[in-house]
Amino acid sequence: MQKTVVILLMAMTAATGSFARQNQYRKIKSAAEQIRDIHPAADRSDLYLPLLKGKRIAVFANHTSTIGTQNLVDSLHKLGVDIKVVFGPEHGFRGTADAGEKVGNYTDAATGIPVVSLYGSKRRPSKEDLRGVDLMLFDIQDVGTRFYTYISSLEEYMAAAFENKIPLIILDRPNPNGFYVDGPVLDTTYRSFVGMQRVPIVYGMTIGEYARMVAGEKWIKEASVRGGVVTEILDTWHDLGMITKKATPYRMIIVPCNGYDHSKKYVLPVKPSPNLPDIQSIYCYPSTCFFEGTVLSEGRGTPKPFQLFGHPSLPNSLQSFTPRGVPGATNPKLKDQLCYGWEINGTPGEVLHQIDGKIQLKWLLEAYKLFPKKDSFFLTNGSFFNKLAGNSQLQQQIKEGKTEAEIRASWEPALSRFKTIRKKYLIYADF
Repeated sequence: MQKTVVILLMAMTAATGSFARQNQYRKIKSAAEQIRDIHPAADRSDLYLPLLKGKRIAVFANHTSTIGTQNLVDSLHKLGVDIKVVFGPEHGFRGTADAGEKVGNYTDAATGIPVVSLYGSKRRPSKEDLRGVDLMLFDIQDVGTRFYTYISSLEEYMAAAFENKIPLIILDRPNPNGFYVDGPVLDTTYRSFVGMQRVPIVYGMTIGEYARMVAGEKWIKEASVRGGVVTEILDTWHDLGMITKKATPYRMIIVPCNGYDHSKKYVLPVKPSPNLPDIQSIYCYPSTCFFEGTVLSEGRGTPKPFQLFGHPSLPNSLQSFTPRGVPGATNPKLKDQLCYGWEINGTPGEVLHQIDGKIQLKWLLEAYKLFPKKDSFFLTNGSFFNKLAGNSQLQQQIKEGKTEAEIRASWEPALSRFKTIRKKYLIYADF
């Protein structure tokens, strides 16, 4: 695959500057940023804009869908692209809603474009939502973790495209946790919006690669059409000419990132959701999101969500903190209660060292061991914890006092089978 000319990532606003400063010297371009590439050596321009011109577009986007400091939708709107409807995921199109908060439909004040929420009871665009749409576009920043709901939103959006025979373009973005694969593979008995497919918790794929896998493995029935879904990777102007000549309604075009591979540690230019405020939280998230299925605070309502976790009944010799109501976590678990627990602290490199390229269970196992009322450790009889884990086995192993090594051994051979499937759909060099 040809490599395009790369540029330095632009510095973000003060609100997101900590992300940008850590990443400004990493020469990686998201697909969205390649809307215009007029460097003479590239011998081309407007990598994907010609695919949008003259079409009536539906866009799935949120606040992470950026070109420099501007939202993709705002940029396309100013370029005259005819956007008929915008769809928003969890946290809403502009990214301000709390986790799990239901967001209604509205008209975007900045553009006048209708916005339809696809988080809550409605997860998929309806035929009516897509009436008159010629092309569907997807651009969301993922964090590479199964229970982060954006890949579930992606799957539903893909299904709607295939159902309605509307071509789909996916603008790819790097995966900040794309440098390893780990965790239990989902048992489909526990399928939910926080885990829909037979993948481990950390799957080591970008949004574009994940979409290729879902379609290629026919994991959604809508991808099982006669002849299958034609998946194309747009990398050069020549590719664009070939793609525009093809005519099939079951088409998925992936515009890849430039300068990215799975060995690189990519730092997001904006926080992907209110409770992942920095790259340290993103690195911790695959290991500490389990606490959302327990009575312990996972750190929402503190400056360090998913880096702080604890409970009032744990030993007071541990790290102390008090969750407060804050924007993005207005009513956090154990609000205004003094908690004792653990903090994963340090620079991004120091946190990476503690994570050590795998899901860490030591904090979860130690919390259960020290918690005095073990019968009440798991919320809702453990049902939500099982959805996060993707099975009921992990909860039972914790109760039985299994070691981390014993638990990790039980993830095989399913984990190795997934790794074999994954490699078939990679777009970028692997770690």
